[in-house]
Amino acid sequence: MTGQEDDGAGRRLYHYVGPDDLRRLVQAGRAGFRVDSAADFERWAGERPAGELAEPFTFVVGADGVLRLAARRSEHVVCAGGEPVLSAGEMAFTREAGRWAVAEVSNQSTGYCPDGTSWPAVADALRRAGVEAPDGFTHAVVFRRCPACAQLNLVREDDFVCVFCEADLPARWNVDGSRRERP
Repeated sequence: MTGQEDDGAGRRLYHYVGPDDLRRLVQAGRAGFRVDSAADFERWAGERPAGELAEPFTFVVGADGVLRLAARRSEHVVCAGGEPVLSAGEMAFTREAGRWAVAEVSNQSTGYCPDGTSWPAVADALRRAGVEAPDGFTHAVVFRRCPACAQLNLVREDDFVCVFCEADLPARWNVDGSRRERP
């Protein structure tokens, strides 16, 4: 991972790249609910009203590999306590045959812009939480920073063209919150 910070195990750490006003919402000791085990997940799910469990939640996988969950309209940077993450997005759960499973999961986080290659960190965190995981993101978002105008883009339908200035976008992930890196 030349030029990228990793967690010491070769996994990319994603730094927050969103607006500073959202970063200021981070409060010490107020990160998302930490799910270290199946018992933690059961306790967390048991405390949620049925209506809340019916919609997706904000999630991050911290640098420690642990899943953190927060209400859907929560900011990823707040859920992460302002720290770098291994992945981030939205996740919905279902209960099947007495077990919890992920119904939907995406890497949709414009605060961290994780690449689709962050899936293994999510799968590991879900396994640790005792939650059945799909084979990958059910909805993968492709993020790229424009090398010409530095704007963040969501690539749709494999159209790697900047929506702001029409420059070509790189094929490889190039969003980095620790510095404005050009591909």
